[in-house]
Amino acid sequence: MEQTITSEIKSIFEKQVKHQWVLKKTSAQERIDKLQQLSDALVKFTPEIIEAAISDYDRPASEEQGQIDAVIGVIKHTSENLAEWMKPEVLPSDEQSKVQIMYEARGVVCVMGTWNSPLSTCVHPLVEAFAAGNCVVIKPSEMTPNYSLIIQKIMKTVFDEREVAVVLGDATVANELLEYPFNHFFFTGSPRVGKLVMAGAAKHLASITLELGGKSPVIIAPGADMQQAAQQLVFGKILMGGQLCICPDYLFVHEDDVPNFTANYEGVTKYMLYGEDGKIRESERTTIVNENHYNRLKGLFDDAIQKGAKVLCGGTFNDELRLIEPTVLGNMTDDMRITEEEVFGPITFIHTYKDVEEAIQYIQARPKPLALYIFSKDEQFQNKILNETSSGGVTINGIIMHNVHPGLPFGGVNNSGIGSFHGIHGFKALSHARSVYNIL
Repeated sequence: MEQTITSEIKSIFEKQVKHQWVLKKTSAQERIDKLQQLSDALVKFTPEIIEAAISDYDRPASEEQGQIDAVIGVIKHTSENLAEWMKPEVLPSDEQSKVQIMYEARGVVCVMGTWNSPLSTCVHPLVEAFAAGNCVVIKPSEMTPNYSLIIQKIMKTVFDEREVAVVLGDATVANELLEYPFNHFFFTGSPRVGKLVMAGAAKHLASITLELGGKSPVIIAPGADMQQAAQQLVFGKILMGGQLCICPDYLFVHEDDVPNFTANYEGVTKYMLYGEDGKIRESERTTIVNENHYNRLKGLFDDAIQKGAKVLCGGTFNDELRLIEPTVLGNMTDDMRITEEEVFGPITFIHTYKDVEEAIQYIQARPKPLALYIFSKDEQFQNKILNETSSGGVTINGIIMHNVHPGLPFGGVNNSGIGSFHGIHGFKALSHARSVYNIL
């Protein structure tokens, strides 16, 4: 079996290396036509995509439909703007020269996706890589096998494997892909594995985009609208079971506001998740993806409790269904594992503060996060946080919206990622900006 996979990767890679020059010359319309076929295929296979999501991690159909609609929206936005993006950028020059920047394909791109959102980590990067004129090999996660199979099926209906191919397998396959001199590696996953991908890419001097994660903090200003903050944050912990790279990880709440905030958090949780009969609506929740991740989250919770943490709300675990009620912990100390590891689940915890400078210094002393969230209507408070911290992106008085707007670059900084994508930023990240100076 291993030899078969090795032969398959070698064959696909060699075909794409040859075909890259054909794809590089394609027009905007030719690329748009293929992307439209991909959009049509996503619509056609929507029932199978939803079935795969339910099979792999019991994701509610409505939630998965949102993921499908989002990628179709990406294709629409790309198609509407691609002709303009592909035009050479003409720079001012004298009468004896013509100076321009041409955005050309990098060549052959390897996209390594993750299990928590296969469409956004496999298909979204593919859209922008193909729009830039690249051949693409996609490696989905082995942790969502049914979803990986449907991605492979969709790609085969739209693309020749010389253009786009999907290879399936575990970390052994990912390691083998790193042995090939791809022109660009696009990886979504943990900082730990991101370092391995970066080291592998360095052997080929390949460019990289690393979409990683980390602990994304939330700062709630004194006297802020606690109901609004709670509504947004509970939603963030319910969405995909909190298994999202930009999910709020931990909170800074002024010490005087903790009772008000936790009361609102508990009330919002009951409103969103419980029926009038007091029973939880299990069908509306995404389960933790597997036993290992569920036990890891339970271990983080148990470790914190053993070291003195208090449950401020939530704390209910359903071992049979792998469901965890949105939970807030307090009385935290730095020796608790949950304060160091990315949670990636529906548990969060509160650090209290008297002066916001305490929160700023805490964030400054740790690796730069992928996202940062601020709840405040005070522009001076907002600007203080923005000017004295660093993160991949920021949403103020909400969550994840900086990931939704097509005009904003999405990506991390240092430990939370390298490079960015979405819209024109993805097109440019997956293109080579070629300088051309023409003496007339």
